[in-house]
Amino acid sequence: MALLHRADIRPAKLDLLATWLPTRDWYAGGGDVTRVAAYRFDDPAGQVGIETLLVRGGDGPVHQVPLTYRGAPLDGADEWLVGTTEHSVLGRRWVYDAVGDPVYAAALAATILAGTAQAEEYFEVDGRREVRPPSMDITSDTPAADAPPVGAVRQVVDGDPTLIVTDAVELGVIRRPGSTAAPAVATLTGTWDDIRAPLAYAAPR
Repeated sequence: MALLHRADIRPAKLDLLATWLPTRDWYAGGGDVTRVAAYRFDDPAGQVGIETLLVRGGDGPVHQVPLTYRGAPLDGADEWLVGTTEHSVLGRRWVYDAVGDPVYAAALAATILAGTAQAEEYFEVDGRREVRPPSMDITSDTPAADAPPVGAVRQVVDGDPTLIVTDAVELGVIRRPGSTAAPAVATLTGTWDDIRAPLAYAAPR
């Protein structure tokens, strides 16, 4: 479950992305970056926030941008740093393109291969839990099974799709959902605004 805070975040996530996205070869947007939908994964250790945003730049296509939020820098991941923010509750947060973060790789593999559900989002209001309805749904086409430990992230090939090679699993993250077909392997599909499209896929190595 993902506890959300009614907090001030500076700079805002979309402001970070407005600067960072144009540096990516796979980005095909222009103009203001707007949020379309989002979903979250749980970090079993409860230390890393894992959120995937679907965003659009101007009149461009929808892009998928998975992010991780950390309370300290991730060693060896400078090339995946999107930026830092000041969170009025949690303090400074380091925001990463999640494809370079092993916590994201493990969560994505578990969702696709083991059927782990997206995280339920909620606020604490006067000592009670207030659930926020999801803005999109995600489903795996694979029967639930034990997902292998992914181990370390060995290589990331940044493109569309972005390939994440780990010790046990190869993952693909489709950056522009609907523009690229997933291969015939275990696939994660998203549904939002009456649109249904593959988001990611996984294959054991």
